[in-house]
Amino acid sequence: MQKPKWVIEKEQAKRLAASETIWLFGLHAVRDALLNPKREKLRLVITRNALDKLEDAVAAAGIEPEISDPRKFAAPIDPQSVHQGVALEVKPLDWGSLADIALGDGPTPARIVLLDRVTDPHNVGAILRSAEVFGARAVVAVQRHAAPETGALAKTASGALERQPYLRVRNLADAMTELKDMGYIVLGLDGEAEMTVAEALVGKQDRPVALVLGAEGPGLRDKSMETCDAVVRIGAAGGFGSLNVSNAAAVALYASKAQG
Repeated sequence: MQKPKWVIEKEQAKRLAASETIWLFGLHAVRDALLNPKREKLRLVITRNALDKLEDAVAAAGIEPEISDPRKFAAPIDPQSVHQGVALEVKPLDWGSLADIALGDGPTPARIVLLDRVTDPHNVGAILRSAEVFGARAVVAVQRHAAPETGALAKTASGALERQPYLRVRNLADAMTELKDMGYIVLGLDGEAEMTVAEALVGKQDRPVALVLGAEGPGLRDKSMETCDAVVRIGAAGGFGSLNVSNAAAVALYASKAQG
């Protein structure tokens, strides 16, 4: 009996994911990846100068470095990448399911950031750094129309990608509904909203909260907006639109915990 098309497509996607690799680059991103026991490391291309700086991390990882001439750097990455003399081929990290993260052990009260079509890896990298600083349990994005795990994202995250869960889901609205069913308050950020983040959480700071941010310009999609428990803005003298999405994520995370 022939397998249904959806089963075949799912199996193909699983095989593709298993074969996918990423090239991380830059001293901070590679050091933290080398020291991350959960990260599967495949190939390390490094100059002698960079090896002097990362010698302890390379030894701890137990990986054999490939010494490269800095003028003809051997890793297959964009020549314009600021690689600082080191690149590491790795497998993507597997953080488990959204439920594992949302209901598992972690900082309390739980905070999760969801990104609606935020495609710039530099923005996502900066959001991962803020999420780590403010103790968010995860940053969640969609599988399509979102920044994938890449070297550029990892370099901007400056090591946070190794420690801060970054989950990719098929459907953001479904993930929001799943979080609501787990007891999370889901708040969407919009500059035109009447309530601020702090006002929406008066007396509720001990509840788990998911903050949903859209791309600069388009903002949240209608479906995302409709799925939120409330739409809120950042309390400030100026409008929310004046903030970069990564800055907005940091301020919203702070505002969700600073009161009470």
